[in-house]
Formats: sequence, C-alpha cells, structure tokens
Amino acid sequence: MTTDQLSQNKQLVEAFIQDLFTKGDLEAVDRYLDPNFVNHDVPFPGAPDGPEGMRLAASTYRQALPDWHSDVEQLIAEDDLVVEVFTASGTHRGELMGVPGTGKALTLRGVNIFRIQHGRIVERWGRLDQLAVLQQLGLAPTT
Repeated sequence: MTTDQLSQNKQLVEAFIQDLFTKGDLEAVDRYLDPNFVNHDVPFPGAPDGPEGMRLAASTYRQALPDWHSDVEQLIAEDDLVVEVFTASGTHRGELMGVPGTGKALTLRGVNIFRIQHGRIVERWGRLDQLAVLQQLGLAPTT
C-alpha cells in the first residue's frame, strides 16, 4: 500500500469521526460506511448491527450531550487498517443510560480500529472506557 493510500485512509477515518460525532451529521454513516459494515463491538446493549448501530450511538450521545466532540489524538495506518486513539467529551444535558442531564462535563476515552476497503469503512473494532462514563454518571463506584 502506498503512503498516499495510507494518508487517504487516515483522512477518511478522521472525516467520518468528525462528521458523525463532532458535527452530529447522521448521514455520515451513509457516506463513509459500507452497507455491509460490520461493527465487532456493539456500541451499547440493544444497538442494531451494522451502520444503523453507529448511527444510533452517535444520535444517542448527541441527544444527551449536544456539544459532544471527539478529539483524535493519534491515527496510525498500516495496510487497510487505521487505528484511532481519541478523547471525546461534552456537557451532559439529556438522558444517558437512564441518568437525566446533570450539566456536568463527561469524558470518554477509547481506541478504534477501522478496516478500509475501496474508500469505505467496512469493519470496526473498538474499546471504550465505558467504566469511566458509568462512574461519571454515578452508576459505578469510583474506587
């Protein structure tokens, strides 16, 4: 794979993340994800498979945290994979995981691995620090 292709893959992932999560553009799912996209790590219990699961995750977080944004800390590309390390945050204004808005800032750190094929995202594996979110919402002990 050429350096140009690796750069294009990184740009694709960054644009997807910024459009979907930071800007709240739910149509980004249609532009960037392959219709047969496989999400190996469902964003939360009950979320549908495929592209609709990603759309629902973004919608859920944007409704609860209207100023939600994702800061990409690192993008690493090799072959058809792009690894994203990020910190996302926003102000908790609406219900999230059954907790009404608190007005507090919430932060979520995580790592995603995306596989790119023919200019589209076809797979995702992710690990999010969901324990930290549960702790920030008061749903899990902090110690």
